[in-house]
Parts: sequence; C-alpha cells; structure tokens
Amino acid sequence: MTLWIFLCLVSLSFLIYFFQVLALRKKLKERNFSINLPAISIIKPLKGLDDNLFDNLESFCLQDYPEYEIILSLENQNDPAYRVAEKIRNKYPEKVKIVIDNSSKALNPKVRNMITAYRISKYDYFLISDSNVFVDSDYLRKTVSSMTEDVGLVTNLIVGTRGKSIGAILENLQLNSFIILSVCLLDKFLKMPCSIGKSMLMRKKDFEEIGGFGAIRDVLAEDYQKRFLNRHTRWAKIRWKIGGVKYFTKPLVNPIFVSFFISILSGISSLSAILFLSSVSMKIMLDLFVIRMLKQKIGLEIMLIPLKDLINGIIWFVPFFTSKVNWRGNKYVISKNTVLALAHENSFMRNYLKLKTIFSH
Repeated sequence: MTLWIFLCLVSLSFLIYFFQVLALRKKLKERNFSINLPAISIIKPLKGLDDNLFDNLESFCLQDYPEYEIILSLENQNDPAYRVAEKIRNKYPEKVKIVIDNSSKALNPKVRNMITAYRISKYDYFLISDSNVFVDSDYLRKTVSSMTEDVGLVTNLIVGTRGKSIGAILENLQLNSFIILSVCLLDKFLKMPCSIGKSMLMRKKDFEEIGGFGAIRDVLAEDYQKRFLNRHTRWAKIRWKIGGVKYFTKPLVNPIFVSFFISILSGISSLSAILFLSSVSMKIMLDLFVIRMLKQKIGLEIMLIPLKDLINGIIWFVPFFTSKVNWRGNKYVISKNTVLALAHENSFMRNYLKLKTIFSH
C-alpha cells in the first residue's frame, strides 16, 4: 500500500513538472506588441555589495533605449554599495543620480529605500529593479513592448547566472527550475500572473491609484539579499501567510523531497532507495533540459540539485513553527497577508496590526 502511495505521489509530482515545462515553452514563444518607447525612470535600491555590482549597474547604463534615467537609492553613505554607486554616476553622469535618505518610517526596508527616489523621479513610467540584476542591452525595449493600454504592470522571467558561493549556486539552480517553472505554470494554466520583484515596470498613475508605496510600506515582500536559507525561509512564510490551505500543495512540485519523505515514512529498504535514486536521476535530467531551454550553461553544480530540493522541502515546514523573520538586520513578526510588526513590539501592537489587516479587506 505504501509503495502505491509513493508511486502515485511521485508520478503526480512529475506530471506537474511536465505541465510546468509546457508552460515555460509557451511563455518563451510569446511575442511582444507595443512599439511605443516612453521615457522611463529606473529605481534601483542598493544595500550592501552584491556579486558583480558594478557590472550589474553598468548594464542598465548601456541600454539601447532613447530616454531614461537611473536613480540609485541608499539609506546612508556608509553603505559599501555607495562607492560603487559613485563610480557608476561618475562614469555615466548624464543618466545616473544617487539618492541618500533614511527618513521614511516604512517597516519594509526595500520600500523605505525607494520612497524618495520615486518622489524625485521625473518620468511617468518607472521601473523597479534589484541591484543583483544584470540585463542585455535590449532589456528596456523588450520590457516596454509588453506595456499595452490594458496592461498595468510588466515583469520579466529571470534566470540565475554567475554564482560563486555555494549559496549563490543553489539560488541559481532554484531560479532556473522551481521559480521560473512555477511562475509560468501559474500564468499559462491557472491564469494567475505573478509579479517578480526584481523587475517591475508600471505607470505612476496606475501605481498611485492602488495606494502607491503607502499601501505596501509595512508589508513583507521580496528583496535582494543573497543568503539562500534566509531568503527561502522568508518566502515560505510569505506563501503560508498568503496562500493558506493552498500552501499544502507546494511539496507536490518537489518530486525529490516527496520521494525522500515517503521513503523515510515507509522505512529504508533496497526498494525505497532505488525509487528515491530514480526520482533524483529523473529530476536532474529534467532540470538540465529546462536549463538548456533557457540557454544557460551548467557544469558539475547540477549535482547539487538534490541538496537544493531537500533543503527547500525542509524549509516548507518552517512557517508552522515560527512567524518571525530576520530581514536586513531587523527582526519582524509576520501577521495575516504579510503585514509586518517589529518583533520587539508588545503583543498589543501586534494584535492591533492583525485587526487592522483583517478589517481592511
């Protein structure tokens, strides 16, 4: 009986993977429509030194696009990213501005970092891009080409490249399999488009109609740090707080963890070991196929896929035990819909924020 459960769940997991790959193929075949090229303000919040930060920022200065500005925002001059930002501004003074401000009281540190930059931006279209993003010279043209009259936000699929540390390599493997496949599946088959925080193009009038930064100043969202465990633990808590019961379906898109978990429950044996190793081999081959679809290079790091999937499977349990996160040096408690409260605030304030969230929807 246990064997049949094992086979059914693992088969279902790989079936979902198959539909994810179909969704990715559909997404990659999409064509853009608009030929309008409006002026754009690019806002890039900086915090700390990302790998290849200078190259990342410079790639935005080399866009084949008629009119745009780049605003690099920091909270203070002591941030190590400030020196890199200065080098970029000195090299491209006609395109780049630096904003330093820490006056906002927003709990979301990424939002806090962007409020002043948004206020001084001069164009009607603005694009938020994280500091660890590197783009080709046609990035702006391709992004804007999807901004038709009935579109309010354009985001982009992302791939992970140039990872150096073990954490960065695991992150790239996750981006180039689970993340990109899940985004495509939700969009193409479930009609649930996802906005990826690393690249978001909007019109100011649309953004302000939904509340602007004031609506998300105290809400947990994706940011740009590189710590693999911290980032994915935080994302798991976000998915649990937003998805509720739907969160329980997430392990089904992780066939390696499903096969490992059921093997442990059924007792370690030669048969369970063979089934687990078969699942691992198949998942590695499928991920390799997807990475080649994305035209990315990969070497021996592909053998870390089982480790990455097992870690993410374990992370799935974390939100059931704690709702606290440590984010850029600040400790928060996450309430419903990911509204934040500082962890040291008393229970009265946390309960107030929860009630505020409940009665505002």
